[in-house]
Amino acid sequence: MTPVELSRTVLHAVRCAVDDGELSVSVPERVVVTEPGPGGCGDFATNVALQLARPAGQPPLRVAEILRPRLVGADGIRDVVVTGPGFLNISLDAQADLVTGLVREIRERGVSYGHGDALAGQVLALRVPYEVRAEVVADAVVRIVATQGGRATVEHGEPVNLRPVPAPEDPAPLGHDASQWALLHPAPHDRPRITADHLVQRESNPLFRVRYAHARIRSLSRNAARLGFAAEPGPLVAGPSLDAGPADTGPSADAAPPTTANGTHTAAPGTPIPTLLTPLTDHPRILTAAATHRAPDRLARHLVTVADAVLPFLPSVLPWGEEKPSAAHRARLALAEAAGTVLAGGLSLLGIDAPEHL
Repeated sequence: MTPVELSRTVLHAVRCAVDDGELSVSVPERVVVTEPGPGGCGDFATNVALQLARPAGQPPLRVAEILRPRLVGADGIRDVVVTGPGFLNISLDAQADLVTGLVREIRERGVSYGHGDALAGQVLALRVPYEVRAEVVADAVVRIVATQGGRATVEHGEPVNLRPVPAPEDPAPLGHDASQWALLHPAPHDRPRITADHLVQRESNPLFRVRYAHARIRSLSRNAARLGFAAEPGPLVAGPSLDAGPADTGPSADAAPPTTANGTHTAAPGTPIPTLLTPLTDHPRILTAAATHRAPDRLARHLVTVADAVLPFLPSVLPWGEEKPSAAHRARLALAEAAGTVLAGGLSLLGIDAPEHL
């Protein structure tokens, strides 16, 4: 069961409760499932009971107890536990099935993963001033709105309905990619920084981390091919490659722990899978929010989250030392490549190159 399928299963439970007369609410268009928070348990959690409590006129815990038996009986769900004020914590039949399903979905859809129909048939007229940041933001909004089935047009004139804080100076000296990021990454109400910090190749630079993560993943795929194996979704079986091992004993630097520009280690292998799984499953929701709120900055910040989650995972992908490639290595490569697909698709929507080498 993929996160999208799980979200639909929760929605179905809500509809059943409404049809049975136990809840008197309008069924929401979608339900968000995320990694359980502090005090939670299981594979995923949802706050749908808290969202429906007020319109239903019932306490959140009561709403959660109404939904719980309908979820427990659904295919692919092993158990549901209610915690806190009414969070539904969902345990799936097999975590491996969740990861495999998500990776297969991303591989099948490619950079279109996360595209939907939330704005299908809608036409948004963006009226912007003659100012470089407004122009760049509007262009990105046009591309992002299209991912949700809508169409946006850009016009100049009053009344202006898209006016981010202007750039304090011309960003052109930074080059295309860095200037795009400098103008799109900050929230519209924040003044963008037009500085050489966006060009620095170190972990303090978010743009560098995003582009570096993509380049590292592409390098892993090339090195895996040299070792005679390719990505294939499957169980991420724990083994030697998920434990810390001797640095740089593999076929390339990609098998060593990730490093900063000055060569210091930033993380060791063994990152829990949910750390990466959460931002990947969240990508469709973020893309929809960026489109509906005309906010490319949400997508930019999300790409940083994906990069920061995948970088510590990458040292576990290739075999260490004399270790032979296994099904687990193929599965880990598939998960890494899925993250690379999300990064490449997001960067493209922002008008930024996703490098093969860096």
